[in-house]
Amino acid sequence: MSFPRAAGILLHPTSLPSRGGIGDFGAAAYQFADFLASARQSLWQVLPLGPLGYGNSPYSATSAFAGNPLLISLDRLADHGWLAPEKSASEKPDPKRPASEKPSDKKTVPTKPSTVASPSAVEYDQVFAGKMPLLFAGARSFVASASGSARRRFENFRSENAWWLDDFVLFDALRAQQKLVSWNHWPAELSHRDPAALGRARKELADDLLIRSALQFAFHEQWRALRRYCAERSIRIVGDVAIFVNYDSADVWTHPELFRLDANLDPEVVSGVPPDFFSKTGQRWGNPLYRWDVMKSSGYAWWVQRLRWATRNVDYIRLDHFRGFDQFWEIPASDPTAVNGRWVDGPRDDLFHRLREALGGLPFFAEDLGYITPEVHALRERLQIPGMSVLQFGFGDEGAHMYLPHRAAGKVICTGTHDNDTTAGWWQSGAGEHERHNAEAYVGRCDDGIHWAFIRAAQTSAADLCLIPLQDVLGLGSEARMNTPSQHGGNWKWRIAPNALTPELAAKLADLAAITDRLPQSVETPSSEDFAA
Repeated sequence: MSFPRAAGILLHPTSLPSRGGIGDFGAAAYQFADFLASARQSLWQVLPLGPLGYGNSPYSATSAFAGNPLLISLDRLADHGWLAPEKSASEKPDPKRPASEKPSDKKTVPTKPSTVASPSAVEYDQVFAGKMPLLFAGARSFVASASGSARRRFENFRSENAWWLDDFVLFDALRAQQKLVSWNHWPAELSHRDPAALGRARKELADDLLIRSALQFAFHEQWRALRRYCAERSIRIVGDVAIFVNYDSADVWTHPELFRLDANLDPEVVSGVPPDFFSKTGQRWGNPLYRWDVMKSSGYAWWVQRLRWATRNVDYIRLDHFRGFDQFWEIPASDPTAVNGRWVDGPRDDLFHRLREALGGLPFFAEDLGYITPEVHALRERLQIPGMSVLQFGFGDEGAHMYLPHRAAGKVICTGTHDNDTTAGWWQSGAGEHERHNAEAYVGRCDDGIHWAFIRAAQTSAADLCLIPLQDVLGLGSEARMNTPSQHGGNWKWRIAPNALTPELAAKLADLAAITDRLPQSVETPSSEDFAA
């Protein structure tokens, strides 16, 4: 698929300067959309929006379908009567909050971040302690008193999404009841999904399940409202779908037959990448691997549901770790490192032919970074899925030139990703002398900073889509890095300072979008209706 020429900004909603210690779908999100429109940007790129699991990573969600309740705006709930206004205004951490509602399990080992945290950085334990009780209070109030169109929309939401919602809210409630231990350590009748035991649990937890369903409804309505607001300003949303799912998730608990699990429901093998220049032991991600043969026998039904749901919630999709669809690194689950893994063939063209047939197209681009074989490039090209170019990767040896703007035709280009240091931080401490020399030879010296030199190089390239992390637009250093993949703890915390998005900055981006022919085009707007949340 080819995309219309466009420019946009990567900013995960948690990084917005909303009240309550974490960004959400409230006023700050709409203000950011206004900034994008004034800057004549066409795209808002976000990371996965699922409920947070171990480590607070958006790539380690407890569901491939549910939304992260922390992104729900309490102010908007108050506007629609879910909460009294003073409740949303008094959002503060509660040290007495039950541990069963905190996101991190007992495996969490606090570590000191390697970078200096922003004064407004997300402190997840505090945010969960302060916000979740208010969200539950609002959902409880809504369930008890909602009427009219709001009640009808809620019931329609439950009915239309029962195929994922019912199992997710049951998983979520049981996980809280079991104090966040992984589902394979629940009582056997629950971990093995004994029908009678699940029936009893649904009956005993009926009120809680309804409240958790209401939270998902609130997420869905607020996200839809924000997407509509963006579409009215010709802004498309770029979402993100991780290839693997978290083991401690509703997906694996609900569909164990789709994953490589043993008789005790423990993973037989897990995901990762092999040893390389950066790590002598590789990376052991730990996600369970798929039974691709079983998935194929069902016409890849689960993947069709997953991607169909994604296309209903965003406009374009970044497919994370595209290489794994060609071959994936299979690691024995008992091994502590990735050293003893092996390459195993993935579903390749077969899966994507089924997705194209079911979805009517493939509005995807591939995260095809790192060591990529010719076979992976050939798969992507056969499927006509654009790949990615990252400027920070382009100034090493000659082989790295594939990431440079003059080689970016038909691709999606960016200065860096959520896993990279910021461009200013990379320039100051990450780039080697030869990389800085090569970069200056390519982009020249720049009075307004290396980050603007990179942004101009990306924008003027032949790439269809140009996506710039907001940290690079602002010229921030390593203190604003979103994620360091090898670092446990201290990630996903960065937030933008209030008032950082100035009219002058918008004008500068708008002029660049105009001269590089990346001006917004009209976007189909979701059907109008009154949103209850």
